[in-house]
Amino acid sequence: MILKKFYNSILKLSAKPKAEKFLALVAFSESSFFPIPPDLLLLPMALARPLKWIRLALITTVFSVLGGILGYLIGIFLWETIGQYIIEIYHLEEKFINFKDNYNTNGALIVFIAGFTPIPYKLITIASGGMNLNIIIFIIASILSRGARFFLLTGIIRIFGNTAKLFIDKYFSFLTLIVGFILILLTLWIYM
Repeated sequence: MILKKFYNSILKLSAKPKAEKFLALVAFSESSFFPIPPDLLLLPMALARPLKWIRLALITTVFSVLGGILGYLIGIFLWETIGQYIIEIYHLEEKFINFKDNYNTNGALIVFIAGFTPIPYKLITIASGGMNLNIIIFIIASILSRGARFFLLTGIIRIFGNTAKLFIDKYFSFLTLIVGFILILLTLWIYM
């Protein structure tokens, strides 16, 4: 299976000295434009170096939030130049105002949920900028959700160590199937 080979390759690369820099780059770029979540690198790195779980989670959190701020800025600039034009073409000005009011009322919760779950975080970072969500609320919700997610993942690896690795190795195909199914359900739920 291709995913299993990818997982094993990442596990080997995770012990290399430049792996942390690559992790920071992936975490940063995933929050604003890159399609691959940092978890795919973070988990094997935590398995390869379980004593560095706090450092790895912190790197991922910090750079994910910094990338989220870039996504927020992209949302601000793209919304002003392209977003308004699209809204006017389809005569959605009134609906957009209602959506924006709801987003600003529940924005912190939306950012927190997206930052913690498999929902593509980059969509929320860009939307948060486009909806002019308060930047401080955005940053705090991002730190809390991304931090909770990455510290929880690496903490589980630290606690269960080799048992977690054996479990992942044994049930890798089943786990990828479950995660894929959850992602499909979440996508359907969001877009329907």
